[in-house]
Amino acid sequence: MIQRITVLGAGTMGHGIAHAAIIAGYDTTMYDVARPALEQGSIAIGGIIDKGVDLGKVTGAAAAAAKARLKTTTNLADAVAAADFIIEAAPEQIALKLSLLNEIEKLAPVGAAIGSNTSSLSVTEMAGALSNPRRFAGMHFFNPVHKMKLVEIVRALESSDETLQTIDEVARRMGKETVVVKDSPGFITSRINAMIGNEAFYMLQEGVASPRDIDKALKLGLNHPMGPFELVDLVGLDTRLSVLEFLHKTLGEKYRPCPLLVQHVEAGRLGKKVGRGVYDY
Repeated sequence: MIQRITVLGAGTMGHGIAHAAIIAGYDTTMYDVARPALEQGSIAIGGIIDKGVDLGKVTGAAAAAAKARLKTTTNLADAVAAADFIIEAAPEQIALKLSLLNEIEKLAPVGAAIGSNTSSLSVTEMAGALSNPRRFAGMHFFNPVHKMKLVEIVRALESSDETLQTIDEVARRMGKETVVVKDSPGFITSRINAMIGNEAFYMLQEGVASPRDIDKALKLGLNHPMGPFELVDLVGLDTRLSVLEFLHKTLGEKYRPCPLLVQHVEAGRLGKKVGRGVYDY
């Protein structure tokens, strides 16, 4: 039975996953190489919990108990030494993830299951960094984690049924719904969403309509909760570009990144996290 979860990474997705874990009752350790990232992540988690109290969704006692279940560390050995389940939420760079998984192999309990929050990279390639790839699979959360209900469970070539069941149980205890997909570029959601977002940039580049009108059309005409430009500003234009570059490499020309998206990233317009993306904040 899973009792202790470690989340590797304190960024937007990492602290969101850690929040979901402590709310679900898991003793949780959040690791990051940078102490400021841990501090910012902890503040963000506290803010989400406090807002839940203000809205009457969480009692004060439950909020205090959840906060007490969170520990933070910049020491990887301390983070994973007693973990039952490890969720990797490092940036979308395959070399970084492979290096991190190689270190986990040396430090984590041999029985600990491992999931990766990658949104597009090869889960099978990451599993290959482990001597026991059966204990590894994808566990793709969505941003913002505390609001989005879906978790994609990604079966790598050698993922065991036990590992997939463990991930499903953890996700459901966190209040999520799950879908299972075999390892393939972009899985289900990133593959479709990247194409929609890329096409929106091509439409903007061609002067078809303004960003606000494109967003409004998809929200009101197709019942999307967010427009493609609102979403890419939330996710990060650099993250979207990285996904598209990977899909272009693996799936072909239909995923070639729009030049206007590339220009936005080159100009430093990366989205809400820096105060400007397609829109200014």
